[in-house]
Amino acid sequence: MGFQLVEPFSLSPPSAIPILQTSTQANDETNPNLQGVVDMGSNGIRFSVTDMSPERARILPTVHVYRVDISLYDAQFDPDTGKRIPIPAHVIQNVVAALVRFQIVCVDLRVPKENIHIVATEATRGAINSAEFIDAIKSGTGLQVELLKKEDEGRIGALGVASGFSHVQGLLMDLGGGSTQITWMIYQGGTVRISEKGSFSFPYGAAALSRRLDEITKGKSKKDADEAVAGLRKEIVSNLADAYEKLKVPSSLIDIAREEGGFPLYLSGGGFRGWGYLLLYMEQTHGQPHPISIINGYTVGKSRFEDTKALKEIAKTANSIFRVSDRRRKQVPAVAFLVNALAEAIPYGIQKAHFCQGGVREGVLFKMLGPSIRLQDPLEVATGLVAPPSALEICRLLQSSVPLPSPGRSRRFPETISSHVIQAFANTLYVHGVMDKELASTSALYSTSTALLSSTRGVSHEDRARLALMLESRYMGELPPREVLFKELLRQLITPEEVWWAAYLGRIGYLISRLYPSGKIPEEEPRVVLSANWVWNMGSAGNKEGVRLTISVQKVESDPAQLAQALRDHVRLIEKVGKRKNWIGGENGWGMKVQVEVVEEDLG
Repeated sequence: MGFQLVEPFSLSPPSAIPILQTSTQANDETNPNLQGVVDMGSNGIRFSVTDMSPERARILPTVHVYRVDISLYDAQFDPDTGKRIPIPAHVIQNVVAALVRFQIVCVDLRVPKENIHIVATEATRGAINSAEFIDAIKSGTGLQVELLKKEDEGRIGALGVASGFSHVQGLLMDLGGGSTQITWMIYQGGTVRISEKGSFSFPYGAAALSRRLDEITKGKSKKDADEAVAGLRKEIVSNLADAYEKLKVPSSLIDIAREEGGFPLYLSGGGFRGWGYLLLYMEQTHGQPHPISIINGYTVGKSRFEDTKALKEIAKTANSIFRVSDRRRKQVPAVAFLVNALAEAIPYGIQKAHFCQGGVREGVLFKMLGPSIRLQDPLEVATGLVAPPSALEICRLLQSSVPLPSPGRSRRFPETISSHVIQAFANTLYVHGVMDKELASTSALYSTSTALLSSTRGVSHEDRARLALMLESRYMGELPPREVLFKELLRQLITPEEVWWAAYLGRIGYLISRLYPSGKIPEEEPRVVLSANWVWNMGSAGNKEGVRLTISVQKVESDPAQLAQALRDHVRLIEKVGKRKNWIGGENGWGMKVQVEVVEEDLG
């Protein structure tokens, strides 16, 4: 099966930038880890500075970001006649002025001039005066525009999507203002693979498709308009179906589609992000609210993704929609039209849709990362900045409190609570410990969605929920009434089994924080060793499954039994997780009995 690594596109260093004096330039040297990227899209121009220091680069931490509302796509149509025109001189002047302003920002932030990149896509590529536009930018700023070819735009977009996930397997679509791209992608082990054909690009961007729908229906009778719309739909379905065949989707992805009832679909670009925010708004106002308002990692099933009628109605009638501008609202019918055509064109259909924040900007930056950095887990990288001195050892203690799988038994620790999540828990175990009791649990619960980790890319909503629930349990799960609903909504993002284990690990974390208040475990004298095993006949009735946690304490002659007694005072807090009233879903819900033993022995 043909595929290629997503690496052929290269960023050439820009020409010399005019010297721009600021108050800091004379005294400060530039920071070679800072990268400035300008993404000249169809609907707007995005400016950003990112810190690519090796210890943080995997999460692409943003130092400065802003957007200038210049639509290069709309600028190429005469507002009176609707005919295609060159990019007007005043628009070019505004773009050059915005770029000069960004150069000043980069000098102030100490971005090296050779680290400033301007990347342009469909609106610049297809402009009548594209060459003159690019020359004007070079003349006015000294910066060279990197004009992406159609196939390169898809490759860079694929890297942008990969930056926002730990792994990806499925079809990928990017919906901008002027065009849409489709390909398949497999991202694992730090390597991104897409079709050897790259991606296929079509002029079905949200703005372009809106304009075309208006053009083919304007002034026509209903019958003629319906026929024109049906003809366009047939064209889009045919082109997408043909692209699917030419992309040569790997058999491994086709097997997933067969088994799961459709392909996983990863969606990027402003057009699809607007669709995602509409779905998020609808879920938060017309049903059980989704607790995390972050578009990257937001996932919906087939029926909700393809409910175009409901979303068009929401876009038309809602007073205000979070992160959906009036411009995006007007494009919703066109996006709905594309979604319907896509559902018809793709064999096996769409099983789930994953919305992605990553785009050209993130793709350009992710391309700069070596394989070893791409392999890093985003959650571990982000939390590593606040990790205690013995974070690795604390993680091992947490993992040793979970029984190993037992042959022939169904009970297993859920694989979805990965080692990365547990390490992230160890890293953040002490962050909220200095807060008052009425703040610690609440702050910990919100830390993964609106505070400490909210801007971290590459973390799924489910992992955010798992970590938040562990941290809340670590502070005894004491919440004011207002926050109880939020906790319950987080719990609904994962399985009852995962919720129970998150509570259990949270209590183990509390115990560890009491044992090692500084977060440092002395290598020469470990105070405790944890071990756990399954018990199949626990309790007075002898028929209860559960976990037995053994806390082994080093015998110390000069301090007889004091540490062991102190630990026994905390045992009750761990065993409470196993009480039926604390099972997930009540006494008949999911849970296990927990038995804790504290023993004194020579640990060697």
